[in-house]
Amino acid sequence: MIRRAAVSPSLLLAVALLAACGSGDPATSPSASTGEVSSPSSAPAAPTTAEAAETTADAPPFEGDTQPVTREASADAQVTVSEIRTGRQDGYDRVVLELGGTGTPGWDVRYVDQAYSQGTGDPVEVAGEAVLQVTITGAGYPFDTGVEEWAGPDPLPGNGTQTVTEVAWDATFEGTSVAVVGTTGEAPFRVYALEDPTRVVVEVADLG
Repeated sequence: MIRRAAVSPSLLLAVALLAACGSGDPATSPSASTGEVSSPSSAPAAPTTAEAAETTADAPPFEGDTQPVTREASADAQVTVSEIRTGRQDGYDRVVLELGGTGTPGWDVRYVDQAYSQGTGDPVEVAGEAVLQVTITGAGYPFDTGVEEWAGPDPLPGNGTQTVTEVAWDATFEGTSVAVVGTTGEAPFRVYALEDPTRVVVEVADLG
């Protein structure tokens, strides 16, 4: 004969309470971490980190053309380019200029026949069939902003890029800083800004 052990109601209640205490929802637990990755667009929201903004996989269809793109800097802008990076995304290449200082930078980005150094007028040589000149406005000298200016390598080669060949640097002069992007042709491009840290992003589409 097999006898079944009787379980008291008080024991069942204790087991139920113990199970309830140990089944916390990970989505609301204090140890859970959340974050959003913003896909770049013509006016994207700033992501939480530079890495998230520059490695997003779900980018929208590329929208841009070959016409000049400009934006005014804020009245209090005084920024210094501290780093330049190049990278590859699906369907386009990316050039990122990271800046430190105060205010919001502006820009003038356009294709030119030949780039010339500010102040001296000497030609700025860059590999490629076309020259995309990126002028950052609202720029300040390092001794004014307290930010160390980017020091190369110059030129900076493309990092796995398809259309961008390299980036040459022309430093800062009278409120503007210039980077010269060599490309394989006059491909459509778009420009936007990101924050935390401040970055100006230039994206160049693949040529058909």
